[in-house]
Amino acid sequence: MHTPVTIVGAGLGGLTLARVLHVHGIQATVHEAEPSPTARTQGGMLDIHDYNGQLAVQAAGLMDEFRGIVLEGRQAMRILDRDGGVLLDQPDDGTGGRPEVQRGELRQLLLDSLPAGTVRWGRKVSGVRALGEGRHEVTFADGGTVVTSLLVGADGAWSRVRPLLSDAVPEYTGTSFVETCLFDADTRHPAAAKAVGGGSMFALEPGKRQISAHRESGGTLHTYAMLSKPQDWFAGIDFTDPTAAATRIAQEFDGWAPELTALITDSDTAPLLRPHHTLPVGHRWDRVPGATLIGDAAHLIPPNGEGANLAMLDGAELGEALAAHPDDIETALTEYERAMFPRSAAVAEAEAETPDNPALEDVIDFFRTQS
Repeated sequence: MHTPVTIVGAGLGGLTLARVLHVHGIQATVHEAEPSPTARTQGGMLDIHDYNGQLAVQAAGLMDEFRGIVLEGRQAMRILDRDGGVLLDQPDDGTGGRPEVQRGELRQLLLDSLPAGTVRWGRKVSGVRALGEGRHEVTFADGGTVVTSLLVGADGAWSRVRPLLSDAVPEYTGTSFVETCLFDADTRHPAAAKAVGGGSMFALEPGKRQISAHRESGGTLHTYAMLSKPQDWFAGIDFTDPTAAATRIAQEFDGWAPELTALITDSDTAPLLRPHHTLPVGHRWDRVPGATLIGDAAHLIPPNGEGANLAMLDGAELGEALAAHPDDIETALTEYERAMFPRSAAVAEAEAETPDNPALEDVIDFFRTQS
């Protein structure tokens, strides 16, 4: 089967690309390894920035729908010390440019905006090969194949499309998140709910460890305990035993306020390990006819609030470039990559220079000197 535009990966970047192409009357097919849209949870809150993510939403013609899923008040932010003392309590005054939405709701919004059949579920890529003249063949684990005139890797950190363009392989950064969730927190976990407040909360020891949490819809507190440990250390924890794993992670925060460690030990979900990987800063490739990458497949960095926004902007700008040059794929890809490379490099460079959220650390240090 031959398709003109084949997108691998139905994350936010790939779906934004498909939507922008649809807006411009260009058909695309998205192949996703997961068996269905609900095969797994889609992560927590995302702040969608007015300088990148929201530009993509506008290009997709979905601003009204987007405003409908914004969770009001979630731009509030609190910074605590390890004892639970409040160093900064900043309310959401409604004037910020980073409204918060649930990742799953944003993904569903994009899925609902596409024609039926655009996304092919349960299509895990097992191989990709160049056929010459910009055409590529994609083979799936179920034995199916497609040949395409344009192949876009939107398939994340461990992209199966990336090796067509680059030899780069993600490397572990030395830090990992352990995710937990508390449900109906105001009733069932009032002390933790009070510590988190109405939006996001950060508690950290500068350069050492951090607990952050976000208040999601329905009174859910989504927590990320960040530790700087080698992967072998985490391998020594039995994450198939949720209670033991939570207890072990919480031991690393021994002496912290109980309302903070309760975000880990009282979790209503099994602790989920999320190691942080990165591609080389300034990762780029020479132009390969008929293929390109967007999002984490192109420029993976540790979580810093920019990844989803960059992926969506990549998808939108690639879609608009293809619409502007419908008969010249190479010109469109060159135009897209020319803008994407320096943009993603600038974010990666900033992250490499400030990996431990020094803005928060500076606030904590400042308040400590005033006490």
